[in-house]
Amino acid sequence: MRSLANLDRSVAEGTSVTPDSYDRRMLMLDDRDVGEDFVEDPWSVDEGLLGLAELVAFDQEQLVPHALDLMEPGLVLAAMLWSIDLGRCSGPERIRVLRARQRMASHYQAQVYDDIAGVSDHFEELDGDIELAHLGTVAEVRAALRLTRRAADSEVAFALDLKKRLPRVWDALLAGTIDVRRARTIVAATRHLPELDARQVAEQVMPRAGNLTTGQLGARLRKVCLDLNPDDAADRYRAATDDRRVVVEATPDGSANVSVLDAPAERASQASDYLNRCARELKTHDEERTLDQLRADVALDLLSGRLQPGQARGGGSVNLTVDLETLAGLANNSGELAGYGPVIADVARQVAHDQAQTPWRYTVQHQGQAVATGITRRRPTVGQRRHIEAQSPTCVFPGCRMPAVDCDLDHRQDWAKGGPTSVDNLAPLCRHDHLNKHRLGWSYRRLPEGRYQWTTKLGETYETERPP
Repeated sequence: MRSLANLDRSVAEGTSVTPDSYDRRMLMLDDRDVGEDFVEDPWSVDEGLLGLAELVAFDQEQLVPHALDLMEPGLVLAAMLWSIDLGRCSGPERIRVLRARQRMASHYQAQVYDDIAGVSDHFEELDGDIELAHLGTVAEVRAALRLTRRAADSEVAFALDLKKRLPRVWDALLAGTIDVRRARTIVAATRHLPELDARQVAEQVMPRAGNLTTGQLGARLRKVCLDLNPDDAADRYRAATDDRRVVVEATPDGSANVSVLDAPAERASQASDYLNRCARELKTHDEERTLDQLRADVALDLLSGRLQPGQARGGGSVNLTVDLETLAGLANNSGELAGYGPVIADVARQVAHDQAQTPWRYTVQHQGQAVATGITRRRPTVGQRRHIEAQSPTCVFPGCRMPAVDCDLDHRQDWAKGGPTSVDNLAPLCRHDHLNKHRLGWSYRRLPEGRYQWTTKLGETYETERPP
């Protein structure tokens, strides 16, 4: 019975309880009938799982342990989740249950892909032919899971990427520290790399992958890939932009999509900024169209000749972040275009050269610190805003990538309540998150190294990543 008490105390104190440690304790509980039944046949009847849930029961006044979402996925966590009455949980407890269930879901999904890879291994052992084994695996998975041929082929390829090409990513999925969305992002972003390089990139991003949105993770992956082999990245960039084109395609609803594919990154970023400026100028009090509709209409007017470039006040601007060595041609580290993401060194230097006569903001960094900020032409500006945009290049809400130049400056301590208009009390928030901060009752504070900690209405806290 001492082992049971230790287990209960571990759960109550938030200590990680692994399935292995639980199994060892279960074998000591030979005086408990439910323990014996569970060890003999844990899935024969519901009483087996009920017995396990009772063994890991916690104080009824605390329905959900504080560290539930930090427990390793496995039998113990599954039993605890099974025993929780969600209707009796508080808001913060429901969030912990949500995160714990997501860990379990990731754990089971990793096992599914392990099973698929196992089918492939079995076929290779039978036939000794890799191509035939792949075809056989796709056919079996397609029939077993009732998938289309294309979906089955995609699932098999993903499973083999995880198990054979990027086992570190599969390990993280099994442990529940990332989910399938993030695993797919890593696999897709490294597919063009040799296996050893792909594993090196994955190793660099894995420690923080679970705390990043797929958009943030994708941007970080692109930067690591660019910096891993700058020459190869430059060759691939030039090859891609050589294939730039415009595509018009019909939609099932009778509308049409107009796309510019493989455009140079800096020109796409400038075009997007120009459309935003035009749309905002047209968004008057009497204008009923949304900003998205206005952006689309301006783009179509420009392409059809109804609106000449430059009719809107100013042109598109470029917000560039690049280290001093790269700007001087002494290194080939990637740069960053706000609203787009990482770009190769050649593009960063070309932007700095080509935009000399147009309005663009710049931030020069050296060893991770901003050493110079400014704007390329004289116009009324606020030094405080430039400083804030330099230290926080994007909206400071968790996961948001809206460039700071397109954000509101929010008083962390409300101005109406005595908050000063100072650099330390201002932070960029996009219009959506700025409004939600006030609507939802969230608050935030600045942490060291440029990070922010948000507190939700339910009392949960989330930290943003340090700006690149």
